[in-house]
Amino acid sequence: MTTTSGHPARTAVSAAPVPARLGPGDLAALAAVGLRTRKLRAGLSALGIAIGVAAIVAVLGLAASSSAALLAEIQQLGTNLLTVTNGQTFTGQAAELPAVAPGMIARLPGVTGVQDTGRVSGVDVYKSPHIPSGETNALSVDAATLGLPTAAGTSMAQGRYLNAATEREPVAVLGAAAARRLGIDRIRPGMRIWAGGQWFYVTGILNSDTYAPEIDSAVLIGFPAAEKYLNFDGNPSEIYVRTVNTPAVTTRVDSLLSDQANPENPDQVDVSRPSSALTAQADAKGALDTLFLGLGAIALLVGAIGVANIMVISVMERRSEIGLRRALGATKGQIRIQFLAEAILLSLGGGAGGVAIGAAATAIYAHGHRELLVIPAEAWAGGLSAAIIIGALAGLLPAIRAARLSPTQALLTV
Repeated sequence: MTTTSGHPARTAVSAAPVPARLGPGDLAALAAVGLRTRKLRAGLSALGIAIGVAAIVAVLGLAASSSAALLAEIQQLGTNLLTVTNGQTFTGQAAELPAVAPGMIARLPGVTGVQDTGRVSGVDVYKSPHIPSGETNALSVDAATLGLPTAAGTSMAQGRYLNAATEREPVAVLGAAAARRLGIDRIRPGMRIWAGGQWFYVTGILNSDTYAPEIDSAVLIGFPAAEKYLNFDGNPSEIYVRTVNTPAVTTRVDSLLSDQANPENPDQVDVSRPSSALTAQADAKGALDTLFLGLGAIALLVGAIGVANIMVISVMERRSEIGLRRALGATKGQIRIQFLAEAILLSLGGGAGGVAIGAAATAIYAHGHRELLVIPAEAWAGGLSAAIIIGALAGLLPAIRAARLSPTQALLTV
């Protein structure tokens, strides 16, 4: 006789365990543990990434800081300065500007100021007559008008500039480079230099001139003194023209200067705008910046190879860990994302260090050159993004290899 219970028979069906999900915090902690156990190897691998990112941040930061300083200086000095110089004749000889050229240029509409200098040829400058004649220090002697510093965009560093009285006497004002080459760092009473076979008293030193660097290496004396003591012919060699500070007016005056300065031979007159030349110079430096960016990219590539290498070795050394985790229920995807996270974290650490090093280098350079500190957002953001992408690409293959290991095969190495 068969007895049956009042309850229907139950069939035990074991449900497959659902693997636990790894949250971002858990994943980061797990990746950090894997890197902390191999600190020296991880640090050396991150160093390549750090060097590459530092180079990129520093190059972009230095370029941006220099450009910002240049634009600020141009803004301060104005873009309304034009220079007129004597060009060349058809035979290749130096042409000569008429003595009346400054007065003729001053009549142009839109011109607010005209100052000029005249090169005194055949005159060398020495600190004393006992200096050998060959040691001229590449200095020039120029006759200069009284309003030259304001027109050329410079000012007095020490002493006084020429005035209506001293422009007729053997009195000189030194450009910044001229004073440095002559070994004169301050103005003292009775200080003299030897020029053209006689003494000239030094009354002042100019600051460095951004727009007119030729003034830096010049010894400036008055036009009347140059004609009286050095047999100067009175013809200007460079004329500095200030216009109304609007681009349209400056451009219009620019187009008229050659004909106005020398109506008979306008093709023997050279006209330039110093602010445009400075901007072009800054653009030319960009080519050198591209070279350093290329070197930074190479360093990043080397760093990527280092990250890939450490991840491949890590997979080989941690086969037992992979097998144990797989046996305890970890999925292939979890193993894959663990090793991928380690590679990204390693590269991100190197990238963050590189940003800090690059920013520090830029700050030191800007402080030393008294420039504005500018680090573009694309510099540090691009450096960190490049580090993350490199880490992901370098760790992808090792992560896939780790995920493909079966628990049985991996645990055989225990």
